[in-house]
This record gives sequence, C-alpha cells and structure tokens, in this order.
Amino acid sequence: MRASVIVVDDDEGMRDMLAARLRTRGFGVAACGSGAEAIERLLRDDVDVVVSDVNMKHMDGVELCRRVLEHRPQLPVILITAFGSMELAIQAIRAGAYDFIPKPFEIEQLALAIERGVTLARLKDEVQRLRRAVAPIGFGALIGESPQMAELYRLLGKVAESTAPVLITGESGTGKELVARAIHDAGVRAGGPFVAVNCAAVPAQLLESELFGHEKGAFTDARAARPGLFVAASRGTIFLDEIGELPLEMQPKLLRALQEHAVRPVGAAAEVPFDARVIAATNRNLETMALERTFREDLYFRICVLQVDLPPLRSRGGDVLVLARHFLDRIAARAQKRIVGFSPEAAQKLMAYAWPGNVRELENCIERAVALASFDRVAVSDLPEKVRAFRASQLVLSSEDPTTLVTLEELERGYVARVLEAVAGNKAAAARILGIERKTLYRMLDRWAGRAPHEP
Repeated sequence: MRASVIVVDDDEGMRDMLAARLRTRGFGVAACGSGAEAIERLLRDDVDVVVSDVNMKHMDGVELCRRVLEHRPQLPVILITAFGSMELAIQAIRAGAYDFIPKPFEIEQLALAIERGVTLARLKDEVQRLRRAVAPIGFGALIGESPQMAELYRLLGKVAESTAPVLITGESGTGKELVARAIHDAGVRAGGPFVAVNCAAVPAQLLESELFGHEKGAFTDARAARPGLFVAASRGTIFLDEIGELPLEMQPKLLRALQEHAVRPVGAAAEVPFDARVIAATNRNLETMALERTFREDLYFRICVLQVDLPPLRSRGGDVLVLARHFLDRIAARAQKRIVGFSPEAAQKLMAYAWPGNVRELENCIERAVALASFDRVAVSDLPEKVRAFRASQLVLSSEDPTTLVTLEELERGYVARVLEAVAGNKAAAARILGIERKTLYRMLDRWAGRAPHEP
C-alpha cells in the first residue's frame, strides 16, 4: 500500500467517488464526512496525508488544515475546491497547506500531489534522524562534559527514539523539565506540542478538569466546554512534573487514561481519545511510596517503562564551572555588565561547594554574583555566604558499631578516590575540591601506591 490518506468532504457522492478512485491506485483511504470526524480519526490512526474539500459546513477545509497542523505539523494537507481563487489559495498556504488543487482535476494530478507530499514528509523525518546521529556530544539544551553527562546523553538518544512512557528521577533542581523537553525535541513527535503540568501546583479539586477537560455546566464555573491537557498534547508530549504529589484519588483515573489512551472529561458521558507521549518526573522514591501505599504500584509500572536518573551536580565534577560560565555569560549580557570570568579563588569555592539545590541553586548563585560584582571578574566576596564558608572536609559518621569504623588513612583514601572519580581523574580539579595543593595530592597518591614521591 502506497500511503494512508484521509479524504474529507461533506458531499457523500464526491467523497465516495474520490476515495474509490484513490483506492484503485493503491492508497489506503479513510473517508470522513466532516472536519471533526477527520480530527478524531487523525488522533487515533497513523495517517500520511489529508485531502480535504474547502467548502464544508461547520469546519471548512482551511480551518481543518490549521487544526490538523496543530496536532501533526509535518503532515501534508492537500485542499481541493470548485471555487478556486488567488485569495483562497493564499489563505490555504497561510494555513500551512502543502498543496491547493482547483476543480476540475485529473485523479492522477491528485495522486501525484499525495506522493510528493509523502516523500517530502519522509525526507524531513530522515533529515532529523541523521542530524541526531551526527550531532556532537550533548543533547538538546543540556550542558555538561563529565562522564556522567556523556552517559546520560547516550541514554537520552535511545529514549528519544522510542514513544514509550518515561519517568525522570533526580534531586530537586537537576533539570528534569529541561531533560523532558530535550527528549521531546529529539523524538519523532518533535513537531507536536509539548504540554507541561506541575501536579503539585494545581489544586486537587481542579486537577481532573485540567488534565481531562470538562463539559459546559459540569461545575459552577464551567461556562464552556474545554479540552484537557492530554487532548491538547495529542501528537506531542505531555509532561507530568512532580507526579509523586498526585492525589491518591486521581491515580486510578490517570491509570485508566494511560491504559485506554482516552480521557473522560468531567461531566461527559463518552471518552475522548488522545495520542500523546507521557513523560513524568519526580524527586521522590515512587517505589518506596508504592510500598507505603501512597502511590499506586500499577501506576508506577505504567509510567516507568523507561527510567532516566539525573546525576546531582555535586557528582559532575568540572561541570560546575562549565555551567557557571554559561550562566555568567547569559546573565551578564542580560544585565549589560562586562564580566569576563571568575577569580581563581571564586572558582575554587564554586568547585568545593556541595550544591544541595543543584543546577537551579548554581544559577541563582551566579545571578546574585553578577548583581554584586564590581569588577570584570566574579570575586569570592560576590558569592553567597554559605558558598564562601563551605568546607569540603565536613563528614558525618553515622555508624554506632565500632567494628564498622575505619582508620583515618582508610577514610582519607576513600574520600580522595571518590573525589577523583567525580572529576573524571582531573587531579587539579580534585585538589581544588579537597582544599590542598596539587603536589600534596600527588604525594598522597604516590604514598598509597607505594611509589617514590615525585612532583607533577
């Protein structure tokens, strides 16, 4: 079969004739009598091309074209009409139509337009795939050069090629929404909408209406029917941030929507299909919550087909300074201040700090520093007090069993090894974090390795 085509016309005779003639040429054809019926089928089935008459009741072909491209921006739409005019052709092109064919026309002319449209759409998809394949290390707007980030980029490349549900986990401030957007932008649904909703920010009594929509009069303030965010995200991605905060009573309703790929608007008798990829995120441990019965286990398994764990900033070593420089350039330009970098002491403080608030805290820190900086480099005095006063050597020993305690040298060796691992073996960066001279670090490593001391 050459391509899958939707033919839309409210004239039954013309619709059936056109569908039959396209079928004889090998196309798979679904015939629809209205724009609304075509949109519903588009959300449910895989379609290569839409062919629509312009002059129809309720929703004309130009409006249908706009609605189709909201859901499928890359989908070719061909409009046909018996009332061809330059003005109408301009309207069609502005609406995003791939082609505009005035009647009368030969069926071969339409078949050729369909084939060209399908070829162009497939070439665009192939170009996007090749761009992803040859792109340098990195992923979307994510920034970082550490081994942890390189591994994350490889994982995200595979995740983006799938349409399965994704659960993004990580501490607060690690950039979960940024990762979700990067997955969407690199995937097959990149041309569709990206709809984000914070499950913790919407009042529980409004969340169902927000996600699933509502009918007119469903509740006091429902003055008009409204589609929910799941339907709005059709042919794209819906991002459910802070899903661990989802009220328990909403969880079975969300589970059913994900299982059936349909939602029931508040006050409606029938379900409405949707076709959106679901990406969820949380900084909570949903497995533990499932054991505690505060999060449904079946919903957890439904959303966690693919899991992406984001590393905390403190484990990403030199990425701290890479990100700090990125934020500095952007924020200084916005503030119209000439700041070219960090003093060595300020850079050392940034590297040594643990960043419990992760990337978000670092960005806030740099914004404060830019506001306070008096010279062309950020100084230690421009940094927040907690960053200036932090000591990397602070340790907490929680064990009360003497048999589990280790010698001071073992503790020191373990901590140094951990720091070196975090900075991918960069001894200069490790020495800055440890607060020691680089030659001191070399002597320590030589002593533990049984080598004669040497200078770097």
